[in-house]
Amino acid sequence: MAAHRTVETPPTIGRLLSAKEIVIACGPGGVGKTTTAAAVGAMAAAEHGGRVLVLTVDPARRLADALGLKGIGNEEVRIADEVFKEAGITPRGELWAAMLDTKKSWDDLIRRHAPDVATRDKILANPLYQNISGRFVQSHDYIAMERLYEIHSEGKYDLIVVDTPPTRNALDFLDAPQRLADFFSSRLLRWLIAPYRSRLVNAATRPFYSVADRILGTQFLADISEFFILFQSMYDGFVTRSDAVTRLLSDRRTTFMVVSTLEATPLREAEFFSTELTARKLHLGAIILNKVLPDYLRDSATARLAQHMADQVDTLGEGLTDDPVVAARVLREVAESFLHFGIVARREAEQQDELKGAPDILVTVPFFDADIFDMEGLIRLGQQVWD
Repeated sequence: MAAHRTVETPPTIGRLLSAKEIVIACGPGGVGKTTTAAAVGAMAAAEHGGRVLVLTVDPARRLADALGLKGIGNEEVRIADEVFKEAGITPRGELWAAMLDTKKSWDDLIRRHAPDVATRDKILANPLYQNISGRFVQSHDYIAMERLYEIHSEGKYDLIVVDTPPTRNALDFLDAPQRLADFFSSRLLRWLIAPYRSRLVNAATRPFYSVADRILGTQFLADISEFFILFQSMYDGFVTRSDAVTRLLSDRRTTFMVVSTLEATPLREAEFFSTELTARKLHLGAIILNKVLPDYLRDSATARLAQHMADQVDTLGEGLTDDPVVAARVLREVAESFLHFGIVARREAEQQDELKGAPDILVTVPFFDADIFDMEGLIRLGQQVWD
C-alpha cells in the first residue's frame, strides 16, 4: 500500500495570529502601516471572533480615520457591528480601538504605583513632570510599552494589534523601558539630586552647581531634584515592569509584523528593522509588502505582446484615427510603458525572493485603485493580507 504523503499547508497571517495574543506592526512611514494594522485587526475580529483591540501609539493619529471613528483616545472604544454590516460583513467577534494619550497614561501610572498619596500628589504637581509627561519624546516611548503591558495584563482582549511609530522610532519604543530603568541608576541623576539630598557639597562639585544655578536657575534645579527624588521611590517598580515588558516582547505569544513597500528607502528601513528583531531574538512573524505590481507584468507572453505592439505600431494604428502619426505615438507609449513596468515588476520579484528567508510569512498586497477610508476598504485590504 502506498504511503500517504501529508501536504503541508502554507502559513498565512490568519493562522499566525490564531496562536498569538500580541502582534506589533512596525516599519517605515508612509507605507500603509497604520491602515494595515487596522485591517488585520478588523479581519481577526471578523474571522477569529473574540475581542480584538487595535492600539495605535503613532503620534500622527491616523487610526481614527481608518476606522471611521469621530474620535479616539486613551480609553478603548468598541467599533459598532453596524460599521461591519455596512461593509457587508457580520463579525464573529468584537473590534475595539484606542490611541495612546501620553499625559493621561503617565498620570494613571503615577496614581497606581506611587508609594503613598503624598508622593503621588507631589509628582503630579511637579512642574518638570507636567512638562515631560506630555511632551518629552522618550516619555511617549516608555509609556507606550507600559500601556501595552497594562492592557495585556488585564486579559480583556484575545488579540492586541499595536501600530507603532515609523521604524527607527519603533526601536526607541522597544528600548524605552530599559533606558528609563538605566537612567534612574545613572551617575548624571545622582549629580543632579545630590545637593538636595544633602546640604554638604564638596569642593569638587561646588563649581558645577554654582554655574548650573546661574544658567538654569535655582528653582529649576530644585524642580529637577524633587522630581527625580520622588521618582526614585518608584525605581524598583520601574525595573520590575521593565523586565516584565522585555519578557512579554520575547514571549511566544507575541509576534512582529513589518510593513513596507518595495521602494528603495522604505525597503532598506524594513530590512534594518527585520535584522534588529532577529538580533534581539524577537519573533518576526510576517513581512507585508504593500503596493506591489501585479504578476501579469512579469508574464513572458504579455511581454512579447507588448513588444510586438511596439514593433508594429504603424500597422496596428491604421484606421484608429485620422492621424496615423498620433496613433503610432500612443501605441508606442502604451507598449513601452508596459515593458518598463515589467522590468520594475521583475526587479520587485527578485527583492521579494531575497526577503523570503527572514520572516515566517511574506505577503504582497497590490496597488489599490482608491484610498482606504472606511471599514469596507479595511476589509478589502485585510482579505488580501489574511490568506
